Amino acid sequence: MFDLNALRQAAQLIHQSVPPTPQYAWPLLAERLGCEIWVKHENHTPAGAFKVRGGVLYVHELLKREPRMPGLITATRGNHGISLAMAAHKAGLRLQILVPEGNSTEKNAAMHACGAEVIAYGRDFDTARQRAAELAEVNGWHFVPSLHLDLIRGVATYALELLEAVPDLRRVYVPIGLGSGICGMIRTRDLLGLDTEIIGVVSSAADAYAQSFEQGRIVCTETANTFADGMACRMPAPEALEIIRRGATRIVRVDDREIHQAIVAFHEDTHNLAEGAGAAALAAAMQEREHNREERIAVVLSGGNIDRQVLAGILAEQADAAA
Repeated sequence: MFDLNALRQAAQLIHQSVPPTPQYAWPLLAERLGCEIWVKHENHTPAGAFKVRGGVLYVHELLKREPRMPGLITATRGNHGISLAMAAHKAGLRLQILVPEGNSTEKNAAMHACGAEVIAYGRDFDTARQRAAELAEVNGWHFVPSLHLDLIRGVATYALELLEAVPDLRRVYVPIGLGSGICGMIRTRDLLGLDTEIIGVVSSAADAYAQSFEQGRIVCTETANTFADGMACRMPAPEALEIIRRGATRIVRVDDREIHQAIVAFHEDTHNLAEGAGAAALAAAMQEREHNREERIAVVLSGGNIDRQVLAGILAEQADAAA
């Protein structure tokens, strides 16, 4: 893994195109949860999510190793793809992105607007990921995985910003997709010598990482049917699981209803947009309200790229429930 100097070097590179994002302690959220709660606003990056940090660093390091790169290919549910599309466009590289059928139309549009060729394939992310790897073998393009040391080091810069800005955090809640975000948080916590607990968060409908964490082995699920597409993973990465099992305190499951409530809480209390995965950390903190009482905690709002119609439906649903 990387050391603290390498992490700071990554931050210097990334901050040339991705300014540091803020972390705020919102009074209304504090009232709602009964504790001091800080939000790391990765929804404020130029891509609307934390993944852009990894994309910038990955493409930079790749071109140092392979300057005559013909093109890139990857798979995504959205934010990883947007990240790579922005980085590839800046570097003048061609990029193909496979997304599952029925993927977010607005995330697809964002990737296309950055110059990527978006191809719909398969029933879910893991199916699209396997097909992208096969196509890379056929056309000789570079396959970009969703988990890689450079991606982890890149996204870990958000953890460096948060943990250096807010001292004495008791715990931080981090959503888990394939694992780069939480792995980056764990590594940064350890490099800074802190005792902050790191709590992973998964969807109860896509809990492969939670099952694997609890059983001490890779457990894959048959489905990952959650609207929180950033967490819709059914095949954990062994290298990520190893880091999570060593460094996370526990993994919390949240269901779609709880995530909906957290999206509304972010909207009401902070006027920020959160996509499903972006609201999951707050949903877990709300679930563990009594556990966190009077503590200083943080949640990672990992992204705000939620489709307008999905957001409208959630807000209307919660308004009806409150009526």
